[in-house]
Amino acid sequence: MTIESNKIYTTKETRDFLKISESTIKRMLKSGIIKAYRVGGQHRIWGSEILRLISPEVESKVYKVYDRARSKTRKTIEKW
Repeated sequence: MTIESNKIYTTKETRDFLKISESTIKRMLKSGIIKAYRVGGQHRIWGSEILRLISPEVESKVYKVYDRARSKTRKTIEKW
């Protein structure tokens, strides 16, 4: 299956592409990790948004956030 950047996908199709559960996609939509549009009470997601999520740039940003959180936690524990 290929993802086309100019096509619109449902949450089920997006879940299938990303291989994630329904609760995970709901959490990602609610927190704004995945940007989507509501149409008739259902979310619609652009293919470009799905491609953005699986790009290496996003992965490197996640590691940077994780490193910041880990170092902040270490500093807090050291203060105890």
